[in-house]
Amino acid sequence: MSIVTRFAPSPTGYLHLGHAFSALIAWRHARAAGGKFLLRIEDIDPGRCRPEFAAAIEADLAWLGLDWDGAVRVQSRHLAEYQATLAALEAQGLLYPCFCTRAEIMAEVAASASAPHAPDGGPRYPGTCRRLAVQQRAARIAAGERFALRLDMAAALAVRAVPLAFEEEDEGSIVCVPAPFGDVVLARKDAPASYHLCVTHDDALQGVTLVTRGEDLKPATHLHRLLQALMGWPPPRYAHHRLLTGPSGHRLAKRDRAATLRALRAAGASPAQVRAMAGG
Repeated sequence: MSIVTRFAPSPTGYLHLGHAFSALIAWRHARAAGGKFLLRIEDIDPGRCRPEFAAAIEADLAWLGLDWDGAVRVQSRHLAEYQATLAALEAQGLLYPCFCTRAEIMAEVAASASAPHAPDGGPRYPGTCRRLAVQQRAARIAAGERFALRLDMAAALAVRAVPLAFEEEDEGSIVCVPAPFGDVVLARKDAPASYHLCVTHDDALQGVTLVTRGEDLKPATHLHRLLQALMGWPPPRYAHHRLLTGPSGHRLAKRDRAATLRALRAAGASPAQVRAMAGG
């Protein structure tokens, strides 16, 4: 089977060296095996994503000498597909509306003597709206209250009683433990679908066979494997790589104003020099 990798950035800023490092890893895996390298723009967050950043992603990758196969998939153009996935999960009885605000969740968590945290470091949702009666939910929806859609983790694990695992390059099979994520949001109040839902949907749809991404996303793979199983999607293999860090030792990030590829280009750096700075 031919290998298919992908680079899937969010257009919330300009690419930096950390992005170049990640893109190079996926591109090289595909090209070394005679496979395909896909580019996907994950612009599902309307509050943070910008068209100019999406255009810059393509320009920066082309300048680096990274080519991709086929058309670029832009998530915001495929909202109906994500809605269909949500409907399929809802039909299995695995979703419920959540009306809680962030402040309400934090207040309930703070009042708990031992509030557990999810693998991403945030507090695990305490299940407030899961305990609402069907009539209560219907009344609040009819009243126009905004809501997110959460996965009922206990119900999902009951459906998938067979232990799940994913294949990690150089490590082999890793048993999945998605329960610590709790009732994760799969559709936000301000966005039609979440990262977790969209990324698993698109990897399956596009036939991605190897997901290369930063090690900070390795815990999320446990949740993604559960969603794949619930939807009957084939699981890819995974290769989580180290994160590039700056002089301070912290990972390169947009929010910390890491040097962008366009800034390095403007300063006179060549594509070869930037590739070397990004690890090759």
